[in-house]
Amino acid sequence: MLQQTLVRRSAPLLAGFTLLAAGAAHAADIRVVSSGGFAQAYKNLAPAYERASGDHLVSEWGPSMGTTKNAIPARLARGEQIDVVIMVGDALDKLMQEGRLVPGSKVVLANSPIACAVRRGAAKPDISTTEGLRSAFLKADKVAYSDSASGVYIETQLMNKLQISQQMQGKAAKIPATPVGEIIAHGQADFGCQQRSELLPVDGIDIVGLLPPEVQKMTQFSAALVPGGKEPEAGRALLRFLAAPANAGAIEATGLEPAAATAAH
Repeated sequence: MLQQTLVRRSAPLLAGFTLLAAGAAHAADIRVVSSGGFAQAYKNLAPAYERASGDHLVSEWGPSMGTTKNAIPARLARGEQIDVVIMVGDALDKLMQEGRLVPGSKVVLANSPIACAVRRGAAKPDISTTEGLRSAFLKADKVAYSDSASGVYIETQLMNKLQISQQMQGKAAKIPATPVGEIIAHGQADFGCQQRSELLPVDGIDIVGLLPPEVQKMTQFSAALVPGGKEPEAGRALLRFLAAPANAGAIEATGLEPAAATAAH
């Protein structure tokens, strides 16, 4: 399905990118760090950008928040050479307020819902209602969630809304750096929740559904330039490319809701 979407959109995508390519003075090495929520969409779009622009994307990955070595705030604090960051919008706004991102360079790319999964072949709980979701959490022996935006919401708000905070102590774990889906696939948890776009690429799991609408938390993913980046103009061109309406289908195919499509409606 994803390959078909990309094939259908390849002609308008590349045609619409001609002016950008023509305006490039030289091939640039653009250093990008993306958090997991937008990572698959970025990986799918990167080859088309490189072919059309002649630029080379030097890509790395890290969470939008937390204290792990690869977390985007930690990278910026160390002074890593980065041109573009792609991350949770709230965390990006905080970094911009602190002067660690270029003012006015923020581009909203997509919104992401939270989904839950079990190990492939395991019984799938019905989480279409809050009561069903509550039951799934309580019946699981081990529950996993991330140390980024979705996990912060689950730990600080969702558990309270479901009135299960005390019952989950000792069997719910916040997972740093490693995708929640991989923890489930390896049998280290039998139920877990994360951004749908981060669960979809993981082998060995079955996604059972999204959080019910009344307790769902949409997370915005945005991109911005980093002060002192070596390729600011090429970075701006990349931001325009990622946010282009022609790429909305490729972004949607990864489980995200593209901002360009939302704006069009």
